[in-house]
Amino acid sequence: MNTPAATQTPMTDRPDLAEVELLIGGMTCASCAARVEKKLNRMDGVTATVNFATEKARVAHPAGVSVADLIATVVKTGYTAEEPPPPQPEPEARTAGRQASQDPEPASLRQRLTVSALLAVPVVLLAMVPVLQFDNWQWLSLTLAAPVVVWGGLPFHRAALTNARHGAATMDTLVSIGTLAAFGWSLWALFLGDAGMPGMRHGFDFAVSRTDAASTIYLEVAAGVVAFILLGRYLEARSKRRAGAALRALLELGAKDVAVLRGGTEVRIPVSALTVGDRFVVRPGEKVATDGTVVEGTSAVDASMLTGESVPVDVGVGDTVTGATVNAGGRLVVEATRVGADTQLARMAQLVEDAQNGKAEVQRLADRISAVFVPVVLVIALGTLLAWLFATGDATAAFTAAVAVLIIACPCALGLATPTALMVGTGRGAQLGILIKGPEVLESTRRVDTVVLDKTGTVTTGRMTLQEVYAAEGTDEKQLLRLAGALEHASEHPIARAVAAGAEERVGPLPPVEQFENVPGRGVRGRVEGHDVAAGRL
Repeated sequence: MNTPAATQTPMTDRPDLAEVELLIGGMTCASCAARVEKKLNRMDGVTATVNFATEKARVAHPAGVSVADLIATVVKTGYTAEEPPPPQPEPEARTAGRQASQDPEPASLRQRLTVSALLAVPVVLLAMVPVLQFDNWQWLSLTLAAPVVVWGGLPFHRAALTNARHGAATMDTLVSIGTLAAFGWSLWALFLGDAGMPGMRHGFDFAVSRTDAASTIYLEVAAGVVAFILLGRYLEARSKRRAGAALRALLELGAKDVAVLRGGTEVRIPVSALTVGDRFVVRPGEKVATDGTVVEGTSAVDASMLTGESVPVDVGVGDTVTGATVNAGGRLVVEATRVGADTQLARMAQLVEDAQNGKAEVQRLADRISAVFVPVVLVIALGTLLAWLFATGDATAAFTAAVAVLIIACPCALGLATPTALMVGTGRGAQLGILIKGPEVLESTRRVDTVVLDKTGTVTTGRMTLQEVYAAEGTDEKQLLRLAGALEHASEHPIARAVAAGAEERVGPLPPVEQFENVPGRGVRGRVEGHDVAAGRL
C-alpha cells in the first residue's frame, strides 16, 4: 500500500475558525442532509458540509458560536446532533466495533422489509393477474396491504410528519403522501363505492382507459411502493455497514498488547495504555505496537502494509519504525514517539474516514437538486390533479395522474446513489490497499490518462516467491534447495519463507534443523543432516 502523509484536510485556512464533527440523527434522505447543511450555513461565520451517507457534519465555526449552538440549530431543524464519543480503551473499542457491525437498526429494517415484501407480493399478483381474482379477493388484498402501508411505511410517515412540523418536505413526504393517497382512495372505493361488491374484477391493460372511480382500488400501488422503498433503504444501510467495516479492518491491523520495560522487567499491557517515551520489546514475528525509534537491537522490518514493498527494511539503533509493521528478524527495543490518534496507522484510518465524509462536486450538485426536488414534485402533482379535473372532469383519471407523479418521484436515488457510491468506493479501496484522499480525488480519476508508479510494491502481490536457483559448479541443485529450505523454514523472514516454500514445492518434505541461530542483520545458520549451513549476506 503506497500511502502519502495522512493528514486531515481542513475545511478552511482561517485560524480564527474552529472545526468540529457532529453525528446527525434522523436523516432519511439527501433532502434532509441539504436542509441541515443549509440551516447551519445560515449561522454567522459558520461553514458546514453534511454527508447523508456517513450521517456526519463537519462544521467550521467562529469563537462566538459554540458547539451547543450548532447542536441547537440542528435540533430546531427537526434532527438530532451530538459530538462523536471520545476514544475508548482498546478492549472497549473492539467491543464497540462488534456492536456496530451488529447494529440493531439494519436488523429491524430487514424485518420490516421481509414482512412487507411477503404481504405485498400477493397483493400485486391479485391486482395484476385477473385469473387469480376470486369473489371478494379485494378484501383479502386490503387485509394484506393495510399492515404494509401502516406498519411497513411507518418510518416514512413519521419522518414526513416531523418535517411537516418544521415546514419542510423531503423524499419521505413523497412516499408518505403517495402511498396514503392510494390507500385512502382504495378505502373510499371499498367502503363507500362499488369496489367492495362481491364479484368485482380488476382488469389489467397496457392501454390507458377511463374507469369508474367508485370501483377502482390502488392497494397494489400502496403496498408495492412501500416494499420497494424499504428494499432500497435496506440495501443502502448494508452498503454503509460494509464500507464502515473496511475502516474497522484497517484499525485491526495494529497490535493489541505490548511488552513494556518497567525497571528492566517486561510487563504486558494493552497498546492503548502506552505513552510517549515508553520503551517496549518487539520480538521476531511480532507487530510493532506504535510509532517509535529503535534504541536497542538490529532487525529487518516488514513494512509491506504501508509501502507495498515485500522486501523487509533493515533497522538499527536510531532508526524509526511504524506501528503495525512486523519484526521479521532480531529482538528490538523501541521507544514510543507517537501513540493513539497520532500514529501513522490512525492517520491512515482518519484519511479513509475523511474521504468518506467529504463531498465531490457531483454530490454537491445532487444535494442542490434534491433540496428543491420535493417541493417541485408536490407542486407538479397538485397541478396535474387540477389540470386533469379541469380538462376532463374525471376525478379518477385526475387522481391517477397525480398519484403517478408522486409515486414515480418517490425513490430518492438522486440523493442516495452518489454519496453511497463514493462511500463504498473509498471503503473498498481501503480493503484493497488503496488510500483515496478524498471524494474529489476519486471523481477526478475519470480524467486520468497517465499513471506514474514510484515503486514495484504498488503493483505486486506483496509476497515474494522463489523463481530461479543458481548453484555453484559441482553442487547439486536439489541438495542445495533441500538444505537451504530446511534452514530457512525455521525463520520468520519473508525471503526465508519464500525460499522454504519454493524448496518444499520442488524437492518435497524438508528435514529438521538443529542449532538454529538468527544473526541480526546478516541471516541465519544451523545444522541440517550433518551439514553446517548458512543463509544470508556475505
